[in-house]
Amino acid sequence: MSTASSTAPTPTQRVALITGASQGIGAGLVAAYRAQGYAVVANSRNIQPGDDAGVIAVPGHIGDRAVAQRIVQTALDRFGRIDTLINNAGIFLAKPFTEYTLEDYQAAFDVNVAGFFHITQLALPQMLLQRHGHIVQITTTLVDQPIAGVPAGLASLTKGGLDAATRSLAIEYAKSGVRVNGVRPGVIKTPMHAPQTHEFLAALHPMGRMGEISEVVDAVMYLERAGFVTGELLNVDGGQHAGR
Repeated sequence: MSTASSTAPTPTQRVALITGASQGIGAGLVAAYRAQGYAVVANSRNIQPGDDAGVIAVPGHIGDRAVAQRIVQTALDRFGRIDTLINNAGIFLAKPFTEYTLEDYQAAFDVNVAGFFHITQLALPQMLLQRHGHIVQITTTLVDQPIAGVPAGLASLTKGGLDAATRSLAIEYAKSGVRVNGVRPGVIKTPMHAPQTHEFLAALHPMGRMGEISEVVDAVMYLERAGFVTGELLNVDGGQHAGR
C-alpha cells in the first residue's frame, strides 16, 4: 500500500474507505474494490504501505477521531471524493457476561461503536455533497440469533447498535443518494481463528462449515451493485440466523 502521491486518479475513479483492512475480511475487501477499479484508503492499527499506488495506507486506531479525520482527509486530498465506506474494523470477545472487564467494555466500544461513529459522521458530508454514496457495516448474525455455548453479550451490545444505526441512517438519507447497509457474518475462516478450533466452529452453523472470506466479500460487492437496496442486513452465516 502506498503513501506516496504517484498516480493521479481519473475523474470518474471511485474511492472506497475500508477499516480493519490489513488482514482477513478487510484485506479481501481491499482486493475486491481494487479489482473493480476503485482507489482504496485502507486503515488498521498497524497497516503498512505496499506497492499498489491505488491503495493508500492510513495507520491508527479507528476509535480515535483524529485517525478517522486523517482517513477522510486523505481521500479528499488525493482523490477528491468518497463513494463507499466499509466499517469492517471490529472486536469480538466471547466471555460470560459477568466476566467482561471494564477494559473489555472500553475496547469493544472504542472500535465497534466509536470507530463507526467517527468515520461515518466525517465521510457523510462529502457523500451528501456528491448526492451519491454507500456505507456498509460488518456486524454479526449473533445479534438476532445467539448461540448456546458462545457467550457474546458484548458483541451483541455493540454490533446490535450498528444494526439499528444502519436501518436508521438508511431511512434518514434514503432521498439523498446515500445508501446504508450491513453484512452479518457467521464465523468466517480468518487468521483470528486457530486451525484447531475450526471443527468446533464449523459445527455452529447449520450448513456444517465455516464461512470463507470470499463469501463475505461477495455479499458486500452485491450490495455495492444493488442500487435499489438500502437498510438491508444481509446474513452470510450458513443458516445460523434461521435457527439451530
